[in-house]
Amino acid sequence: MWTTPGRKQAFGNIVLLGMLMVLINTNGVASRKVRVLDSFDDSAAGCSRKYSASLTDFGGVGDGVTSNTKAFQAAIDNLSLYASYGGSLLFVPPGKWLTGSFNLTSHFTLYLHKDATILASQDESEWAVIDPLPSYGRGRDADGGRYISLIFGTNLTDVVITGDNGTVDGQGVTWWEKFHKGELKYTRPYLIEIMYSQGVQISNLTLMNSPSWNVHPVYSSNVVVQGITILAPVTSPNTDGINPDSCTNTRIEDCYIVSGDDCIAVKSGWDEYGIKFGMPTKQLLIRRLTCISPFSAVIALGSEMSGGIEDVRAEDITGINSESAVRIKTAVGRGNYVKDIYVRRMTMKTMKMVFWMAGNYGSHPDNEYDPNAIPVIQNINFRDVVAKNVTMAARLEGIPGHPFTGICISNATIELTKKPKKIQWNCTEIAGVSSDVTPMPCNLIKDLGSQNTCNFPEDDFPIVKF
Repeated sequence: MWTTPGRKQAFGNIVLLGMLMVLINTNGVASRKVRVLDSFDDSAAGCSRKYSASLTDFGGVGDGVTSNTKAFQAAIDNLSLYASYGGSLLFVPPGKWLTGSFNLTSHFTLYLHKDATILASQDESEWAVIDPLPSYGRGRDADGGRYISLIFGTNLTDVVITGDNGTVDGQGVTWWEKFHKGELKYTRPYLIEIMYSQGVQISNLTLMNSPSWNVHPVYSSNVVVQGITILAPVTSPNTDGINPDSCTNTRIEDCYIVSGDDCIAVKSGWDEYGIKFGMPTKQLLIRRLTCISPFSAVIALGSEMSGGIEDVRAEDITGINSESAVRIKTAVGRGNYVKDIYVRRMTMKTMKMVFWMAGNYGSHPDNEYDPNAIPVIQNINFRDVVAKNVTMAARLEGIPGHPFTGICISNATIELTKKPKKIQWNCTEIAGVSSDVTPMPCNLIKDLGSQNTCNFPEDDFPIVKF
């Protein structure tokens, strides 16, 4: 009887409508789960959702001991039914909510109260093992798979992770210890990872003690990361702050990061895997960032950049007690390019070096990389830079026979520490120009006097507004 596509569609709609009516009208548990919370104004979340529920409606217990993995997933699975009916919101109330990984859904907001803390479980059985990223070919810590991230989503549209500065605590100490002891079978989980998605907002949260990277949008577009505080011990391994990876139209702003690795690391895949996958990171805006990272960069481009990185703009950047301000990391075998990079209004205090470009960053996923895959580094612009208590102005090292070109530095004043390096500019295989830079750059960065100001585009990226 139900043979035509139209009748099948009608039947499916009737079934879905019936399910919704049961969930809304029944006197059972489900009827208490989907409602408008009396005490919560969801307009504060940056978007309005028609349906909302509290984690406690699904059996959540915020005592810091009871596992809430099933409660989180049951809540999100239930609320996913309302994606086409105005979307939904899950409210995490005050308390300490211990949980393993859970998956998000589309047209959905996860909202943390200011006194709510999501605690990552230290029970490895609560962390599924998933495939390595196709643009990486293997895990970063070990061959093969990787532990799924604490807050995870894939193939989503319109997803918001936000709060009134609520906290997500990765409880990463045990993971760091296993990493240092070489006891990991798989790559450590991240705190937040969103894959193959569009319309993503991550805002107004405190993230701390991640097992590894904190925020990892990958293969996604129209991403906003805003008002995030990230805290990790400065000696913790690979606790990168925010790593946009093969993403288009991304905005990172008003963030404060203390990290054991790069505060921002821009990526797009690793050697032959990234080249084959072929998805660049482009149209990225970073602004009003404050970073503390004594052993890494404020902003790093690479080293996994084999899909290409282009049109990155950074402005109003503050770096304190960090290894370098902006660092480009690449190597033979990476292929593709880092190009059209624009940075202005950087203020740095206590730095090992301000500018760092390395063409010999030789970490590879395996021995199958192409030695003829030479990355092209060109059109790199810095202007309006003030740095104090600096050990070395710049270390700029291209690839032999393949220089980094189009480097421009203007209006940069670098004040040195009491015990600076004897050679302030170490330059090989590069070409560029400078204007009003102190101390005087190397000969490969030609001084144009006061005639030149490095470029910074003034047009806006077409990032979808939330």
